Amino acid sequence: MVLGGPAHGGSCVGRWDGRAVFVRHGLPGERVRARITEDRGGRFCHADAVEILDPSPDRVPAVCPDAGPGGAGCCDLSHAALPAQRVLKATVVAEQLRRIAHVSPTVTVEPLAGSATGWRTRLRLAVDGAGRAGIRRYHSTTLATGLRCPQPVSGLLTDLSERRWQPHAELVVVRDGAGTRHLVELAPAPVSRTGRRSPGRRGATSRRAAAGAVRAERVLAGSGRVHEHVAGRSWEFAATGFWQAHQEAAQRYSDLIGEWADLGPGATAWDLYSGVGVFAARLAEQVGMSGTVVAVDSAESAVAAGAAALADLGQLRFVAGRADRRLAELPDPDVVVLDPPRSGAGADVVAAIAARRPARIVHVGCDPAAFARDVADYRSAGYELDLLRAYDAFPLTHHVEVIGRFRPVS
Repeated sequence: MVLGGPAHGGSCVGRWDGRAVFVRHGLPGERVRARITEDRGGRFCHADAVEILDPSPDRVPAVCPDAGPGGAGCCDLSHAALPAQRVLKATVVAEQLRRIAHVSPTVTVEPLAGSATGWRTRLRLAVDGAGRAGIRRYHSTTLATGLRCPQPVSGLLTDLSERRWQPHAELVVVRDGAGTRHLVELAPAPVSRTGRRSPGRRGATSRRAAAGAVRAERVLAGSGRVHEHVAGRSWEFAATGFWQAHQEAAQRYSDLIGEWADLGPGATAWDLYSGVGVFAARLAEQVGMSGTVVAVDSAESAVAAGAAALADLGQLRFVAGRADRRLAELPDPDVVVLDPPRSGAGADVVAAIAARRPARIVHVGCDPAAFARDVADYRSAGYELDLLRAYDAFPLTHHVEVIGRFRPVS
């Protein structure tokens, strides 16, 4: 079959026997031989390109030896030249915004500093029943255990494939801003019988719930407490806590947030899904001691770490709790910044923010479809997208970070 344009999720769309086929490991315009990997009937199915009959001029030898048909799910665009990867991502972002939010901004995916390899500073690995660490294969519970992925910074994966670990545990491995490597073992997830036996959606849902449960941790290298730095400030928090994976991302996003927030002394701002408060720190510096910044996050450990790191900013207050449950108690904002999870903020949170009529909203999204849904909700609530930036924060993969600024419709 001949492949058409890119689809959200890293595939290209082909047609076969009247059905859409979402084909991984191909590029637009290529004629390929594909093997069906998932078919639940209906109008579409999923496949891998297993033989490239007419290659695209954008095709290069795969950078990641662990990716490819049947391999790890890590580097699903490593067979495309880097400029072509960014064009594919921009096309997907633009299409999601057009189809879901009915807006058509110009989208350009910008590189972060550094190359396409050696950028990832934190990684979470699974361990199989034989105690081997690896990366999950695409849509599978089985692992690719080679650990030859080119994304991690130098030395992050050293010795991990040679050792044996607690079966079914997970490993969190981090190189922090001080250059220290930390390795933390998470005890096996308490997966239910359904999660262990069901290959379908019920089993997958059960396994995700188990993975998100509180689990015992054992520090195997480093202190388990990372040190990170952005804009002249420092944070210390657990290695298992959230931080941007790309070594340049936190600083770049902080700079853009500061530019777009454009707050003056005495203003009020929210930082929702704040983590340890990287954006909140920038906002607090803008509003000064006469202003107010409230940072909200559901992770109590992140709130505690942020409050400790930013204790000198008396105008900044951290609140522990889910954003949708805490907004009513917050002061009316001039600016709202939010960096929700991959699933997006959702209609209820967007409506609650818009009801307080901030002058500007800066929204960080790491999934094009979820971001487009949130854009549609902002439009329904009387806000328009007036600025958009997209960053190639996950080179060699289909993932892309999108940041939008919204203003009330006049």
